[in-house]
Amino acid sequence: MIDSEPRVDLSAYAAAVPDEVIERLRAARRVLTICHENPEADALGSALAVSLLVEAGGGVATPVCADPMPAMYEFLPGMDRFRTQPDSAIDYDLLVVGDCGELERIGPVLDSHRELFGRVPILDIDHHLSNPHFGAVDWVDAHSSATCEMVTLLAWRLGVPLTAGDGMLAGALAAGVVMDTGNFQHPNVTPRTLVVAAALREAGAPFSELSRRLYRSKPNTQLVLFGRVLARLESDLDGRLVWSTLELTDLTASGAGSAESEGLVDMLAQSETSEASILFKEVEGDETTRISVRTRDGGVDATVLTGTFGGGGHARAAGATLALPLAEARKVVLARAATLVAAVER
Repeated sequence: MIDSEPRVDLSAYAAAVPDEVIERLRAARRVLTICHENPEADALGSALAVSLLVEAGGGVATPVCADPMPAMYEFLPGMDRFRTQPDSAIDYDLLVVGDCGELERIGPVLDSHRELFGRVPILDIDHHLSNPHFGAVDWVDAHSSATCEMVTLLAWRLGVPLTAGDGMLAGALAAGVVMDTGNFQHPNVTPRTLVVAAALREAGAPFSELSRRLYRSKPNTQLVLFGRVLARLESDLDGRLVWSTLELTDLTASGAGSAESEGLVDMLAQSETSEASILFKEVEGDETTRISVRTRDGGVDATVLTGTFGGGGHARAAGATLALPLAEARKVVLARAATLVAAVER
């Protein structure tokens, strides 16, 4: 049974939440919470959680994601609330954009609602170092393991119990923390991350089930997809640079959806020799290639590599989109990556 009064105290950490963030959320009555396209648990969890916080304060909130909900997240309570477009019947007075290293990452909803984004103030909540501060108010904490870690502290500052929504709030926030820490295995885990996790667990967050669902349970189609891509693994510089390619034909052959590629780059990063691991993704419909990068602690800064091509993220995990077909993108990215890896001394 969960105690009515929490014993895990987040007050010291929650004091770091900017006052202006609190003021904006408390004043807003009609809020649109938006996450990035091709969403994962931290984007979805933080957007849903902010919506719950707004509603706990008496406001109205609409969580939006430009892409349909990936099947792997449908088990999370509240995911059915997401829309792919804002509610045209609501005159929003605040837009909360979460877990987006740049505003354009929210996808086509930005182009289809330019007037809304130009008129209504944006509250930007993010943990990506590369965030350019695109909001009227920006709360960017690059030391946070996940946006959901930040929103947990926000809930505490607002006085909303983490048990709100019959456990929906704690579950959504915990899912983001589990995903963005690699189930607490990434070097972005800090003492604050663990205290936040303890508070969420005390509030009823099902960490064991989240871990199983997000990291130890995959559709057979996804396993087939992983097998195809991992079988294509290549390396250079005595294994210190590792990469593979996800081709559109892999999705067709495996029967997997594009969302099922989630986690592939982390598999590549399990290479015992790799300083940098890169997944190249062929994009349907145009000559565009996406890259996801993982690097070893104390070595190559992933944001330096992806920043060369207009991307960003974190020092150990970053991404970019190149307006180049797959073969050309591989050539230029691997050349830059090889230079960075070769400079690493251990």
